[in-house]
Amino acid sequence: MEEQRVEFVRFAQGEDANVAAECRRTGISRKTGYKWLARAATGAADWTDRARRPPTSPRQTPAEGEAQIVALRQAHPRWGGRKLPHWLVQHGVADVPAPSTITDILRRHGQLTADPAAPRRLQRFEHPEPNAVWQLDFMGHRPLATGQRVHPLTLLADHSRFARGLFACPHERQDLVHAHLTTCLQRDGWPQAILTDNGPPWGTSGMGGLTALEAWLLRLGIEVWHGRVDHPQPQGKGERLHGTSAGEVFGQRRFPDRAASQTAFDAFRHTDNHDRPHQALAYAVPVSRYQPSPRAFPARLPEIVYGPDDQVRLVRSQGSIRFHNRSSFVSRGLIGLPVAVRPTTTDGVFQVISCQREVATIDLTNPSEVYPRSPHTCYLSLRSEHLSRNLVVSPLGWRARFLDFARNDGSAYRLGASAPM
Repeated sequence: MEEQRVEFVRFAQGEDANVAAECRRTGISRKTGYKWLARAATGAADWTDRARRPPTSPRQTPAEGEAQIVALRQAHPRWGGRKLPHWLVQHGVADVPAPSTITDILRRHGQLTADPAAPRRLQRFEHPEPNAVWQLDFMGHRPLATGQRVHPLTLLADHSRFARGLFACPHERQDLVHAHLTTCLQRDGWPQAILTDNGPPWGTSGMGGLTALEAWLLRLGIEVWHGRVDHPQPQGKGERLHGTSAGEVFGQRRFPDRAASQTAFDAFRHTDNHDRPHQALAYAVPVSRYQPSPRAFPARLPEIVYGPDDQVRLVRSQGSIRFHNRSSFVSRGLIGLPVAVRPTTTDGVFQVISCQREVATIDLTNPSEVYPRSPHTCYLSLRSEHLSRNLVVSPLGWRARFLDFARNDGSAYRLGASAPM
C-alpha cells in the first residue's frame, strides 16, 4: 500500500503529469490523490493512514466520570444504561451522560457481555392507591453453606413497588408467615386486599375452602385474592422483585447461614426502596410513592357476630359442621370458629357464611354436593399488548366483580375477581 502511494506521488509530480489520469490509473479518487500530494509537499515520509479522531473531544466523558459509572455498575450489576443516569441525577451528579453513552461505556469496560434481546412489550397494571393491594409470595428456597436452605418470603405494595418485607425463613409453614405478616401489619397498617398464588400456606387447604391464614385475614377485614393456577402474571411485580433480589443478593454467593442472608436482604431492601430508580415508576424510587396505611392493626381480633335468623354452627376438628343430622365439610382453616348457615332461594340449598363471606354451599337434596371455596379467587390475566378478562362462575353462583386499576400512561381499566353474590 505504501509503495503504491509513493509511486502515485512520483508520477503525479512529474513534468506534464495529469493528476486526474494518474488517479484513474491508480484507482483512487482525486480527493485522495490531492491529499497524498499535499502530504508530500510538507516533506512527510509517513504514508500510513492517520487517525481520523479529532485532536480534542470537549464532550467526551471524563475518565473519573467513566470510573464512577463502572463502579456503580459493579455495585449494582443488574442496573443498566437507562437506570444508572437517573440514579446519578437523583444524587446531584452534574453533566450525566446519555443512556446510550453509559451503555457504550459499560460495554467498553466489559460490563456488558452481549446485546440484550429486544424486550417484549407488556401491558402493565397497578392499583391507583397506596395500600390497596399487597403481593405476598415465597421466592423459592436457596442452599446455605451449612447444608440447610433459606426460604425468602417477600411482601410488596402493588402501587408503590415498596418492598414491605424480605424475610429469610427456615421453612414455608403457616405459623411463620403469620408471625412475619403480623409484624408488617402492626408496623405499617394493613391493606384492602392481599394477592397471592395458590400454593401453601395461603392456598386451598385439604378438600378446599379457607386456609387458617385466609380465615385470620378475613377476620381483620382484609380480602384474600389468588391468581389463576399456572398464571403468575397477576403477581408480576412480586416476580420482578424475586428476579432482582436473586441476582443482587444471591448471585453466585452462598451465605453461611440464614442470619447472613437476612442481613443481605435488609441491605437490598433499603437500596431497592430508597435508591434504585424503577422504570415502571418513571424512574422514581418506591419510597417516593409510599404512604403508611391509615388502618391501624387492632389489639384483638374482632368478634364474629351473626344475625338472629342465622343458624350458627361451630366448625369441628375435621373441618366439618353438623347440619340436618349430617356432617358437612366446610374448611379446616375455620376449625374452632362459628359459621352461619343461611337458606337460599333454592329449596334444600344453604349457604355457609364466615365473616360475611360465603365459604361453602350445602345441598340437602344431594348429600355429596358440598362446595367449600375460598371467598375470593382472582382471575387476572396479563397478556402482551392487551388485557383479557378470565372470569369463572363457580357452583356457588358467584358473580364477577370488577376493580378499577390504572395503566402507566394514566388510562384506566378494570380487573375482575370472583365474589359471593
